[in-house]
Amino acid sequence: MIRPHPSSPQLGLVFEDPRPARRIWPVRELVSHVRELVEERFGDVWVEGEISNLRPAPSGHLYFTLKDADAQLPVVLFRRQGILLRFRPEDGLHVLARGRVSVYGQRGQMQLIAETMEPVGAGSLQLAFEQLKQKLKAEGLFEADRKRPLPAFPRTVGIVTSPSGAVIRDFLNIVGRRHSGLNVLLCAAAVQGESAVAEVESALKCLNASGFVDVIVIARGGGSLEDLAAFNSERVARAIAASKLPVVSAIGHETDFTIADFVADLRAPTPSAAAELITEAQHRIAEHLSNVAARLGRAARFQVLQAQQRLSRVPVSRAEARITTIIHRLEQRLDDLLQGLTGAITAGLRHRRRLLDELSATVLCHDPRQRLAHARHHFAAGAARLDRAMERSLHQERARRQALDARLNSLSPLAVLERGYALVLDERGALIRSARRVTPGERVFTRMSDGTFTSRVEESATPDPLKKREQ
Repeated sequence: MIRPHPSSPQLGLVFEDPRPARRIWPVRELVSHVRELVEERFGDVWVEGEISNLRPAPSGHLYFTLKDADAQLPVVLFRRQGILLRFRPEDGLHVLARGRVSVYGQRGQMQLIAETMEPVGAGSLQLAFEQLKQKLKAEGLFEADRKRPLPAFPRTVGIVTSPSGAVIRDFLNIVGRRHSGLNVLLCAAAVQGESAVAEVESALKCLNASGFVDVIVIARGGGSLEDLAAFNSERVARAIAASKLPVVSAIGHETDFTIADFVADLRAPTPSAAAELITEAQHRIAEHLSNVAARLGRAARFQVLQAQQRLSRVPVSRAEARITTIIHRLEQRLDDLLQGLTGAITAGLRHRRRLLDELSATVLCHDPRQRLAHARHHFAAGAARLDRAMERSLHQERARRQALDARLNSLSPLAVLERGYALVLDERGALIRSARRVTPGERVFTRMSDGTFTSRVEESATPDPLKKREQ
C-alpha cells in the first residue's frame, strides 16, 4: 500500500515493509501443539500392518513397529491393554490395531498408542489357541507317556461343572443306571465368562486336596469358540497338568477340541460318554455276572432235569435204599459237623471266658474304687504320721519353752525380790541406785516381791568405806 506523507523525501510517498513479523516457537511448545492437533484429528483410528521389531519391556508394555511396503509406524501397547489380548503378538504377524495417534515429545516422533489388536485372517481366539497349543506341546504336556490310566473301580468321582446345567443331570443319570454304588462329588464352577478360568483352576486344586475322590471329570456342554475360551486358557491347562489325580476332559461336542482335551489324561467326546467310560469296568463286570448267573441257572435246570430222568428209570425199592443210605450218610456227616461245631464253640467260649477274666482283672487293677481305697489308706497313714510328728514337735517346743521360762525366771528381777531384796523408786518411777539421790522428806516407793509400800525419807547417810573395811 502506498500513501502520501508530507515529510517524505521520496516525492511524498511512504512504502510499507511487505514481510510479516517472525514467530519463534520453542521446541516443546511446537511439539505439544502438533500433538494436540494430531490427537484431535486422529483420536480413534484403525491401522493395518505387519508387526516387526517387537520389544517387550520389563514393565509389561509392548513396543513394536507396524509396517507395510512403503512406510512404518511406531506403536506402544501398554500393559493394562496387553493383558486383555487373546493372542500373543509376534514379529511378522499381520494385525489390525486400533488406537490414537500421538507424538512422543522426548524424541519428536509420531506413534500409535494402541488400545486393542486383532490378527488379520484367523480370529484372535483361534490364533491364541494355536499359539498356546504349540507352546504346551513343546513343553511335553501333550505326551502320551505322561497320561495316567483311570482307576478301574473308583469309589468317588469329582466333577467340575455348573450345578445348574443339564450336564450334571445327564452325568448323574448315567452313573446311577450303570454303577449305583459310585459316589459323585460336585465342585461347582462357572464354565463360561470372565471368572470361569479362576473357578475351574480353584476347583481342581480343591478336589486334589480333599482326599475324597479317585478321578476328576471336567464337563461342559457344547458352544462356540468364545464359549469354550476358559478351557483354552494356559492357567486351566497347567492346573490339569499339575493334578495328582487322573483328569477326564468332557467339554463340548464330539467335534469340539480344546487345550484341556490335549492336556487331560483322557478325552471323552461328551459328558455322557465320560460317565460311561468311568463306569465301564463296573458295567462290564455287572453284565458278566448277569450272563454267568443266567448260564448257571440254565445248567442247574438241566442237571435237575437229568436227575429226574435218571430217577424215573431206577426201581422204587433201589431208589428208597439209595435215598435212605444218602440220608444216613448225611445224618452222620451232620453229627460230625455238629460235634466239631460244638467243640469249636466250647473252645471259643473258653477262650473268650479267659480273655474276659483277664480283662476283668485288668479293669479291677484300674478300678477307681481300689485306687480311692488305696489313696484313703495312704492319706490316713499320712495323717497319722503327721499327728505323731506334730505331737512330737509340740512336746519338744513345750520342753524348750519350759527351759526358757526357767532361764527367764532365773534372770527375772522378781526372783531376786523373792530372796528378800527390794527395789526403791522415786516419785517419777525411776530406780534409786544410790542413797545420795534421795533427800530427807522425799517420798519413795519400795517394791517387794509381794507388793509395794510408800515411805518418806527421814535421813540419808552413806557408809564410810574405810570404816567398812575395818569392820
